[in-house]
Amino acid sequence: MIAALLLLGFAGLLLAGVPIVASLALSAMVAIAAANTEAQLFGLMAAPQNFYSAIAKYPLLALPMFVLVGSIFDRSGVAQRMVTFAMACLGRGPGMLPTVAIVVAMVLGGISGSGPANAAAVGGVMIAAMARAGYPAPFSATVVGAAAATDILIPPSIALVVYSVMVPGASVPALFAAGMLPGLLAGLALVVPAILLSRRHRFGTAESHARPPFWPSLRDASWGLAAPVLILGGMRLGWFTPTEAAAVAVAYGLFVGMVVHRSITVRDLWPVFRDAAEISAVIMVILGAAGLFSYAINTLGIADPFARWVQGAGLGSLGTLAAIMVVLLLVGTVIDGVAIFMIFVPLLYPLALAFQWDLVWLGVLLTLVVAQGQFSPPFAVNLMVSCRMAGVSIESTVPWVLWFLVSFLLVIVIVFFQPQVALWLPRVLGF
Repeated sequence: MIAALLLLGFAGLLLAGVPIVASLALSAMVAIAAANTEAQLFGLMAAPQNFYSAIAKYPLLALPMFVLVGSIFDRSGVAQRMVTFAMACLGRGPGMLPTVAIVVAMVLGGISGSGPANAAAVGGVMIAAMARAGYPAPFSATVVGAAAATDILIPPSIALVVYSVMVPGASVPALFAAGMLPGLLAGLALVVPAILLSRRHRFGTAESHARPPFWPSLRDASWGLAAPVLILGGMRLGWFTPTEAAAVAVAYGLFVGMVVHRSITVRDLWPVFRDAAEISAVIMVILGAAGLFSYAINTLGIADPFARWVQGAGLGSLGTLAAIMVVLLLVGTVIDGVAIFMIFVPLLYPLALAFQWDLVWLGVLLTLVVAQGQFSPPFAVNLMVSCRMAGVSIESTVPWVLWFLVSFLLVIVIVFFQPQVALWLPRVLGF
């Protein structure tokens, strides 16, 4: 009864249009109070304690730092220089500008860990360029929103940091390494429909055929291209932990923006830090509320009976995980990715132990699902950002986004049936 109150209360509040933070916190507090009617203050003193404990974790210090890195590189002009370099490498022609957008989003994914921040950085450069080349605005917004989804797969990834905090035995370096190949596959999968649709509908016919010079564009982009090498290479060589790597990335970004490119002044620092603080605060509040919801799930004894019930359904290991993935793909269209982790990982962890699923592989699968949700209407946080920048509605992108969703889904299927796609690199690197 209490479990139904918790889950149905949360679903009802969401359907009523209550913000997800309030829905998580209110449904959890009502369930806790209903289960502790005889306790002092109905046991609600546990609420602030668990809200705080959900965010007071050392690995989560990396989260605001990686958000700040994204804001710094967004304002430093690195995205524009990377676009120029990508054009020099790929050339011009139908489908080349969307391909450039996807490639640049993947490279920026190795610097920042936030999909919406990536969509803003890439969209600020590419949407106008694609409009001048004759690409329709809904298509351009779709490409940028889908491309930014690779951000949370290619390390550093905020989603993988959150998952590592919640799951014992899944280290941040192992998850970062495991996300690399699926992230590259996802980017390649998005390139295919981008090129095919562009050529089929003759998009990009107004694009200039002048190709930027290779060596000057490489020189200008080299500082941005070196950032992922510094972050990932430093962690692999043991120079710093993932949390320290985030701080190093901030220092590096400030050096590039203020000293090398001189596109950031002291006066620009306040809006950069303010934007990063606002985004980080939103994520942290969601984490705190979801931590309270997770506490309610665990203390009310929902997770273990749920695991036993699923095991008794007779679907087997792969069948059970496939059913869960389908449910999460649907949930991801209406709930933010961080909240999905905080709500479902406590329920899935006992199942993972029972079926002996590899926890790193499971983390990558869940992150793939969350990534697809970032450009799956109607919620689609990345698509919201790119559509706002392109001046179009999300509804207008539906005919285009469906092709990218199908292509991305194929990557999920590949990683689902071939776990070594995710686990090969961590094993080679010794994680």
